[in-house]
Order: sequence, then structure tokens, then C-alpha cells
Amino acid sequence: MKVTSFLLAGIMLLSFVATGLTNPNAQSEATRLEQEGRFQQAASALTTALAAGSLAAAERKELEFELDRLDRIRKDYKHSKDALFNELKASVKDLSAAEFEKWIAEGRFDSREIDGERRFVGSSVSNLYFRYPALEARRLKPKDTTKFEADVLAAVRAIKQAALAEKKSYVLPKRFRNTMVVTAKADAAPDGEIVRAWLPIPRQLPFQTDFQVLSAKPATKEINNADSFIRAALLEAPARKGKPTQFKLEYEYTAYGVHFEIKPDDVKPVNAKDPALAPWLRPTVHAEFTPEIHQLSTEIVGDETNDFRKAKKCYDWIADQIKYSFAIEYSTIRNISEYCRTKRYGDCGQEALLFITLCRLNGIPARWQSGWNTFPGGKDIHDWTEIYLAPYGWMPVDPYMGIWAMRYARKLTPEQQREVRDFYFGGLDQWRMIANSDHSQTLSPPKNSMRSDNVDFQRGELEWGNHNLYFDKYSYDLEVKEVPVRSYPVNN
Repeated sequence: MKVTSFLLAGIMLLSFVATGLTNPNAQSEATRLEQEGRFQQAASALTTALAAGSLAAAERKELEFELDRLDRIRKDYKHSKDALFNELKASVKDLSAAEFEKWIAEGRFDSREIDGERRFVGSSVSNLYFRYPALEARRLKPKDTTKFEADVLAAVRAIKQAALAEKKSYVLPKRFRNTMVVTAKADAAPDGEIVRAWLPIPRQLPFQTDFQVLSAKPATKEINNADSFIRAALLEAPARKGKPTQFKLEYEYTAYGVHFEIKPDDVKPVNAKDPALAPWLRPTVHAEFTPEIHQLSTEIVGDETNDFRKAKKCYDWIADQIKYSFAIEYSTIRNISEYCRTKRYGDCGQEALLFITLCRLNGIPARWQSGWNTFPGGKDIHDWTEIYLAPYGWMPVDPYMGIWAMRYARKLTPEQQREVRDFYFGGLDQWRMIANSDHSQTLSPPKNSMRSDNVDFQRGELEWGNHNLYFDKYSYDLEVKEVPVRSYPVNN
């Protein structure tokens, strides 16, 4: 489709409004310079705009974020060409300089021109294997995933069998004791300043219950309500010169395996005017109804009218067409679903937002869900989704697991791969810690400074005064232990 310059300008202006940018002149100039790779000049344009005394507080905040965003991009694209080649030589058997140059020319790596130098994203080596699986045969240190894949298959089968036998959607509860430790580096904040830390904790769900704080050091200042869309515990501690500032929270909760046995012909269209569902049908930041998404939706869904089959077509398309890749920071991306659609790769959250966008566009309520995947051997921060199918209600859908099953679970048979893929459409394993049920939400109480991740919340958020502590200023870890399931008092 041909777009006129006038229409393109209008789209850019709408994009600024959608992302909260109220100073489009300074921003458009900085964006142009950034896209040309002139980061220093882009930063100068923003700094000049910030020096204006007439800026409203909201405008100043937006421009400060845009200035910080440039630095975040630099941190993501941390490899020089030589550094990437050296890392690849340690990973790929018989890699030559000529082959490396060929891969660059083919666009196999995410790279950007930054102030006259071609820079490469830090996860380039891992992403190479995700996107070009034939290279696994040349991997100098291959990973044996046989046990992990078998364990996932066994868990999937156990949950489904229990759900069918008990005629329930939530089965086989497990009790987890988690310890999250977040540590600000020494001198990340000046001596004596109060460092505030928001740590993610389990929110209340039909399949995640009985949350209980066991200990907190320092003591929690606030714990969000159980039904908060983004749930956190707030802790505070003074910084001490030359010493790290640590926050430690130990808690327990119960998680159920989920399996919805759906009869597609029983699924009915939802009432789009239902106030409980309407918010999950609208376009929003990172889930925008662009012309390109409309076109993709038509290609995938066709003339299908059944909500189950429409959603399953979108899920299967993502499993077949999108490759996994570690992501650059979400806060640096303007439209995540469009990024994933265009690149044809993404991480779990990017895949989730593409699925959410396609579902909403097709009249299927869909929303974000995220926290941690704590499956033994695969613990990491993780994002997925929920969709609403009448009369069944809300159910989890994990687009990443569909991709993993079909592309990366290579020890499974094709039948087993499809079995795992289909389970995670309306199913979920127990090894999850779910803190969030929507994306791009505000912390409570809100930070005084900008967020390190303004889309998701899994690694914690830190600040002192009005100053954000970005991810390079602190470390985080989640220790997970399964404990016996028994009756527990619920304190939140």
C-alpha cells in the first residue's frame, strides 16, 4: 500500500500521542538523527530542548526519557564487530572471517550504526542459533535438552490427564517457596540516600493462590492488593558508601496446573460492550491496529467466525512463522507487536503482544500475563497471555511454548511437539510465578523516576530520590523451592 507524505506525517504525530510524547518537534528531530545513527547529535537535540525553561513537567519527563533511551540502546548494542567475531569463534566450529562477513551481509545479526560505528546486539550469538538451527551441528558446546523436553512433555500429560479425570480446569497444585534477592551495586546511590525497591510478587488468580510472606529484609513498606494488575512489594534501605544495598523477600504460594477442555462449537461470540471485557478488546500501546496487522490478520484468519478457531489460527501461525530471539529492552521499542511482525522473530513478550493484538483485532478479549517461568532447568523471566472464550472464561495461552515445541523441542517426535503446542493453548504448567495481568501498567506507589522497564515487571525496579537505577546498576535472582502442599493462612 502506498502512503503519502501527508499521511505518514499524520501517522508519526499519532505515534507521538500514543506513546505520550507531547513535544513532537524535538522528538521528531531526535528520532531522525537516531535513525541515521547520529546518537550524539540526537542527544544534543534533546538536551537543548530540555534546557528550555518553558517546558511543562510532563514534557520534561518525556524528553528526559528519550535522552535516557538513547543510552539504553547503546547498552543493548554492546558488541563491536571484532568483539562479536571473537565470541563467535569461541562458539561456532571452523568459523572463518569470510563466513562472518557473509553473515553480516545477509543480515543475520541485529546491528545499528551508532556514531560512525556498526554495533551488534549483545545476544547476537545466542540469537544466531535460534534463527538458523542448522548451525547447531557446528556448536562447540552443544546443550543436551533431552531431559528438559521429556520433563515438559510429562508435565503436560499429567496436567491434562488429571483435568480430564477430575473434570476440572485447575489441578495438581504445587506449593513453592521463593526467595528473591535484588542487590544494588556499591555506590549506585549516594551514601545515606534511601533506595526504594519494588519486587514482583504473586497476584491472586483462580490458579495461583495462598500467597504468604515469610520474611523480608528490610521489612516491606507496602504490599499491593492481591488483585493488582501489576503486583509488587515495596522495600526501602539506606545506601552505604562502598557497600551494596540488598533487598531480600521470601514468600510462598500455591500454583495449579491448568487445562481447559474446549469444544469449539460451544464457543460463542463475546459481548463487546461488556465493561469487564471491553478494555481487553481495544488497541493500546504495543498492541496497535496498524494496516499491516489488519492485513496479516486477514491472511491468517480468513473467513473464520468461531472465536476459538480464530485464536487457534493466530496461535498456530505464530508457532510456525515466528522464531525466538532474545530481545533488546522493551522500553526502547516504539511498537512491540509491529516489531515482532516485521522481524518475524522476538522473545516471549514480543510474541505475546503480537498474539494479543491479533486476538483483539478479531474480537477476542486478550491480555498480558507475566512473571517467572520456574520450570526445573528452564528458570527465567517469562511472558504469555490470557484470552477470554465464552462460555469458558479466561484461560492462559503461551505463544512462546508453541514456538518452542515446534521449533526447538527437537528430541520430541512431531506428534509430541504438536501435543505440547496444543496444550499451551488453554493450558499452563504449575511452574509459574505470575505478578502481572496487564502490560505497561504503573507501579503502586508510582516511582518518582522513570521505569527501567515500562512494559513489564519481573526483575524489580529501583530508585533513589528522583533517580532511576537502571538494570546495569543492580542484580536480581529468584531461588525456587517446591515444598509440601498443605493449608496455609493467606496474609495478602
